[in-house]
Amino acid sequence: MDFSKAGELMKLQQEAMKVKKELENTLIEAEVDGLVITVNGEMKVEKAEFEADTLIPGLSGSQKAALESAIMEAVNKGMKKAQEVAGDKMQGVMQGMGLGDMMGGAGGLPGMTK
Repeated sequence: MDFSKAGELMKLQQEAMKVKKELENTLIEAEVDGLVITVNGEMKVEKAEFEADTLIPGLSGSQKAALESAIMEAVNKGMKKAQEVAGDKMQGVMQGMGLGDMMGGAGGLPGMTK
């Protein structure tokens, strides 16, 4: 690789890291029937909250907190697995097109993590 291509790749990697940071700080809320999920721009659930009296009457505060935590962890685990599967499939497609090195070793773009 010549120096101009290396410089371009470094610039693209820096831009990707900037966008990644912006996405981490972008929060989106979705609400259905009193359940509010807050997701960042990287599709990671930051918070899950719900109105205990509306959705599940009679829950104690600790039960509510445990359920909110379980919802958040389960969604994040599912999203991470889905991203891994998609990354693996895209890696195969890119290799088939002769572009495997462009995706980086971890099945993603250089500088991006799964």
